[in-house]
Amino acid sequence: MITVYSDKHRLHSGRGELNDGQIMPCFENPNRADAILARVKSEELGAVIEPVDFPIDAIQRVHSHDYLTFLKNAWDEWELLHGDIDAFPLIWPVRGLRQVCPEHIDGKISYYAMDAGTPITSGTYQAVKSTAKVALTAQKLIADGEHSAFALCRPPGHHASKDVYGGYCFLNNAAIAAQAFIDQGSKKVVVLDIDYHHGNGTQDIFYDRDDVMFISIHADPIMEFPYFLGHADEKGAGKGMGFTHNFPLPFGTKNKKWFEALKTAIELIIDYAPDAVVISLGVDTFEGDPISEFKLKTDDYTVIGENLAKLKLPTLFIMEGGYDVDEIGINTVNVLSGFEGAE
Repeated sequence: MITVYSDKHRLHSGRGELNDGQIMPCFENPNRADAILARVKSEELGAVIEPVDFPIDAIQRVHSHDYLTFLKNAWDEWELLHGDIDAFPLIWPVRGLRQVCPEHIDGKISYYAMDAGTPITSGTYQAVKSTAKVALTAQKLIADGEHSAFALCRPPGHHASKDVYGGYCFLNNAAIAAQAFIDQGSKKVVVLDIDYHHGNGTQDIFYDRDDVMFISIHADPIMEFPYFLGHADEKGAGKGMGFTHNFPLPFGTKNKKWFEALKTAIELIIDYAPDAVVISLGVDTFEGDPISEFKLKTDDYTVIGENLAKLKLPTLFIMEGGYDVDEIGINTVNVLSGFEGAE
């Protein structure tokens, strides 16, 4: 399996995030990608290639022009006013406030952000734009005939919606890749999100569409981030009614219950008969993950890959979460090697 990777992810490296009422070192950091890449190479998964360039139009098919302009200019505007410190929101446009984007940078960040755990740094825009190209390059490999590919994306993307960032995510790499499949002639695509956290951004982007089915297995948002999306009764809207499927699971979920949800998800995919599958691959379901409450074990990730291979569909893996740096490479590559070994 070919892995697409860019070292430009290092340009985004936050100094801290708000967690448990205090500023703490960022769980989402460059060490994550380093560990995965090292494991890809040590296990000889396949070639590792650099992304190729793509026009901004491919990203604008998912994200709004105004939002991308904000991301491009946010650091310069922030640094001019606040200096060389990470940028965080100050206030959110909650119920009772108008949804109007301010001109002041503090207001702009507050308008576009969904949390205070996702710092904007001097290199964020360059890093996330490169990461989107990683996803698009891997998608192109499959469009050109590869059966599978791995986009080693960092930062992750599945919490980012059309014009909102948060949950460590700025550009929705999985959604950008899925849209690219559609734009290149695919009639139907599935995004299967197996990250511990619900892919609220991906759901929002495709919620009213029937050409991209979104399926997510995740911690119940009644108890877990992102809290405000990912409930089982969210099924889609308009043309998209019946094409969103959420499987919220309780804290402490072990492999038996988790694999029951995966079995149902696979049945849904088979019935839908898509042209391609995009896997939002999070391994923060691992029992040792520092910010998660599921109990999957290392060997379970090989079984996940084996189950996904049974679909016998072109499959694009997009890296999302996973914050146990010591194990993230092992668990990620277990999924990929399990998939390859079962083909």
